[in-house]
Amino acid sequence: MKLINAHITNFRSIEDSNEFEIDNLTCLVGKNEAGKTAILQALYGIKPIGIFEYEKIRDYPRRYLSRFDERHADGLSKVIVTHWSLSLSDQKIISDIYGLSALKSNEISICSYIGNDSLSWDISCDERACLDHLIHKLDFDEIEKNILKNANNAEEAIEVLNECSQRSEKLESLLIELNQLKNYSFHTHITSILYNEVPNFFYTSHFDRMSGEISIIKIQADILQKAVSASDQIFLDFLEYAGTSIDELRGAVRYEELKAKCEGASNEITDEIFQFWSQNEALRVLIDIGEGKTEDKAPFNIGTIVKIRIENTNHRVTVPLSERSAGFVWFFSFLSQFKQLKKTTGNAIILLDEPGLTLHGKAQSDLLHYIEERLLPEHQVIYTTHSPFMIPAESMANVRIVEDIIKHEGRKSIVKGTKVSSDVLGVDKETLFPLQGALGYEITQSLFIGKNTLLVEGPSDILYLQAFSIALKNRKREGLDVRWTMCPSGGIDKILPFASLFGANNLNIAVLCDLANGDKAKLEKLRKSQILKAGQLYTAVDFTGKSESDIEDFFHPELFVKLLNSAYNLSKKNSISVVKLNAALPNTERIIKKVEAVFRVMPQEVPEFDHFHPSDWLIRNSTFLLDSPELDETLGRFEEAFKMLNKVLQ
Repeated sequence: MKLINAHITNFRSIEDSNEFEIDNLTCLVGKNEAGKTAILQALYGIKPIGIFEYEKIRDYPRRYLSRFDERHADGLSKVIVTHWSLSLSDQKIISDIYGLSALKSNEISICSYIGNDSLSWDISCDERACLDHLIHKLDFDEIEKNILKNANNAEEAIEVLNECSQRSEKLESLLIELNQLKNYSFHTHITSILYNEVPNFFYTSHFDRMSGEISIIKIQADILQKAVSASDQIFLDFLEYAGTSIDELRGAVRYEELKAKCEGASNEITDEIFQFWSQNEALRVLIDIGEGKTEDKAPFNIGTIVKIRIENTNHRVTVPLSERSAGFVWFFSFLSQFKQLKKTTGNAIILLDEPGLTLHGKAQSDLLHYIEERLLPEHQVIYTTHSPFMIPAESMANVRIVEDIIKHEGRKSIVKGTKVSSDVLGVDKETLFPLQGALGYEITQSLFIGKNTLLVEGPSDILYLQAFSIALKNRKREGLDVRWTMCPSGGIDKILPFASLFGANNLNIAVLCDLANGDKAKLEKLRKSQILKAGQLYTAVDFTGKSESDIEDFFHPELFVKLLNSAYNLSKKNSISVVKLNAALPNTERIIKKVEAVFRVMPQEVPEFDHFHPSDWLIRNSTFLLDSPELDETLGRFEEAFKMLNKVLQ
């Protein structure tokens, strides 16, 4: 059975949430105090794992509490209406009992209330079809069928059968079966069958962390008084998963066996954590079982005491669980709960309230990966967050926006309460921030970069490299390998931060950058940083033989002059020549600086020069690259660069 949507009313900050869809993974995003926890608690009350039920004083909207009886004369306040789709196995359970036509629809709705512990069900049940299936199963003859021809449901069939002065054996069998139905209703009986198929709801929050030190005497007393704390309950879940119990620990006559069970469970959970935990792999969970010492703080001074410690093998030190990273403790605690849940409950919808709130951003991504890899195959997961790192960037359709809406009309504020929506348009900036952060991070990680990233100066470099790579390949010569993703870096100053930022993504980064005389110290610093692998940093001078160069210096000067005249459609009087370039700025080898100097004295009707326009024109006019002595020399420089860059991939 799969939950497909929900609609919450009159619950805490929620007056009317709007109906919202629920998928296998549903992420509720909103500011603090927006009402995200209220949504999870409303869902949790449907069929909770643990002790939880709606309470009028605590859960009904406080500003309407004094008018509860006026608003709900029957004493019932609807909390949540949920719609579910029945799986094929759910449908088969019903069809095996009442036939294929028993259900008119494969969707049902379930409603829960303040003021009533039981659920209200809406199932499209064809009572006559159920009756016909039983008649067919009992193989009624025509006379027996005729007796029940006007009965439309179980209750009417019972009434007809009771009025029969003489009943055949088959009619008697049917009457016995119908009388066993709760409320003499097929609908009610189908409801009771499907109730067992409704998933339980498991709820945990970022506050729920395992106790690091447990007194067996105290926890036994708490169990009897039904006053076990959330942190101690996680410890009980851990013990059950380990295959032991409080009573067994209290006896503690087989110390090694008990310790082995606990260590085995903790090792299994820890190993699973480290399949996803990338923060520190030097941590281990240790279990110590012993007797309380008289000088210890009560209640840890008498009876059997269990202590959980975290060992850091790098620093060769152990510390109590409570003194370890809160994020790691939460992760270990959650897995302890989940392992026991899987062992005992099976079918469950998992509700996570701000999971991993204390985790580093990368660790939050690890947790999201764990949810997708380990939980989703068997469970629906609904969680709340306001962290960009917990947004499923590849599944943005699964994000729901949660806002506490307050409308202002003049001086009057109208409280609308918590609303849920999948539409981010019109959402205030603070609510939208996690989505912006997630999308921004995802874009920077994937829009311009690939596994093999070639950093170049700017967009014009990309176009020149593309144009000459195509020209070389058309001539059966070596062009740039298609595995390279070219990315503009913005200059030599930006290369170091870029490589530092994205190097952790296991990218293969190479560089082809311009080099001016003033950049040589920067280049040396970049090489000394060793942030790039040796042999993956190239400058234009490596292929031009000059002391300073841009990618435009790959061109034979005569060819570049022809490109400028064509790209800017320069008339004869305004046309550029190599002589004019050398005269404009004789003290530099960089042709692009000479061009800039020439364009500065051009007449007003000539467009201003920019680096991008000639490269853009070239990529649109590939026929410009006709064979000529100047072109062959230019192709040779580009081919030499491509060969060196392609070797990096080998």
